[in-house]
Amino acid sequence: MNVGAKVTLRGERMEEFMDKLVSVALPRVRDFRGVSTKAFDGRGNYALGIREQLLFPEIEYDKVEKIRGMEMIFVTTAKTDEECMELLRLLGMPFAQA
Repeated sequence: MNVGAKVTLRGERMEEFMDKLVSVALPRVRDFRGVSTKAFDGRGNYALGIREQLLFPEIEYDKVEKIRGMEMIFVTTAKTDEECMELLRLLGMPFAQA
């Protein structure tokens, strides 16, 4: 049975998640060279997926029954992809060099 969940983070929780994502979780990806610059939707939003939840240090490996990934959509007030990219870059998102 497929089960999915959706969570919207705003304010302090969003800032805490974003900080942990860019400073702790993404650097733990093997051979990490930055996130793609091709995942913008043309309206100022960005999509990012990770293959395993174990990148986050709060998750205890021994308690994980199955490795799962997650998809994240960063919805911004930016009007263009370039504005969104600059906003995310200023928030610490490590984009891959083109």
